[in-house]
Amino acid sequence: MLIADTLLLNQAHALLMTFLVAMVPVIELRGAIPAGIAAGLPPAVACAAAIAGNLLPVPFIMLLARRIFDWLRGAPFFGPKIIWLERRAHLKGRLVRKYRLAGLVVLVGIPLPGTGAWTGALVASLLDIRLRHALPAIFLGLIIAAGITTAITLGLFGLLI
Repeated sequence: MLIADTLLLNQAHALLMTFLVAMVPVIELRGAIPAGIAAGLPPAVACAAAIAGNLLPVPFIMLLARRIFDWLRGAPFFGPKIIWLERRAHLKGRLVRKYRLAGLVVLVGIPLPGTGAWTGALVASLLDIRLRHALPAIFLGLIIAAGITTAITLGLFGLLI
């Protein structure tokens, strides 16, 4: 009984860790899935936890990003950083501006640095794409990115083992 409880507790910790890592900007789902699989989660469970964790901040980013940027833009320390971040989001947004929701799916679905749900939500917010349209596109992109990341992770673990 004690061994089963310990295993269940380890799985719960791995699940929570995967969920929380996926919420971190830059790391997001691309880091959470390999971490979850390395912690002993089945790949499907690691994917689901990472998708859920990565999707959770999206509505908050979309609803609050512009207000927070407007508020921080006047601060001497944050002003230049906000301007840089907006410029970067607009550069990433070229694809989204051209192809709208399909571009948003591609932007989020490519698991490379500088892409992902945080960037997709920021771009959608700055391009005035409504949450009810952007959220399904970002979710679909996350599913694509999760599939690619999981396949790469399992391939690399297979090579190492």
